[in-house]
Amino acid sequence: MNEQPSTLGQVAQRAHDLDRATTFYRDVLGLRHIATYDPPGLVFFDLGNTRLLIEKAAPSARLYLRVSDIHAETARLKTLNVEIVEEPQLIFSDSTGTFGSPGAEVWISAFTDSEGNTLCLIT
Repeated sequence: MNEQPSTLGQVAQRAHDLDRATTFYRDVLGLRHIATYDPPGLVFFDLGNTRLLIEKAAPSARLYLRVSDIHAETARLKTLNVEIVEEPQLIFSDSTGTFGSPGAEVWISAFTDSEGNTLCLIT
C-alpha cells in the first residue's frame, strides 16, 4: 500500500539555547508549549496542525507563519524588540486563484527569532 502524505506533521528548528528559544516561541510568538525533554534537549510547540520541534541538532528552517493582519503582528513584534528583517510587503496578487481565492494578495514580512533564525509572517 502506497499512501501519500496529506499534511505536515512536524517541523524542526535550530536552537542554541533551549530556554531562551522556549521563552521566545511561547511568550513572544504565543505558541502553546506541549513538552520539554531535556535530556536530550527537545522542546515541542503546537503550531496549528503541526508540531514544532526546537532542538540544538536541527538545521535552521525558514518558517512561514500565517497571520490575519501582517501589519499589526509586525508592529506587535517590534514592541517586543524583535528584529524585523523585512517590513510587510506585497509579493503576489493571485488574480487567477492559483493559491486560494482569486484576487487574494500574499504579503510577507521577515524577522529573526532568539536564535538567529529567520522566520516570516505571511497572509
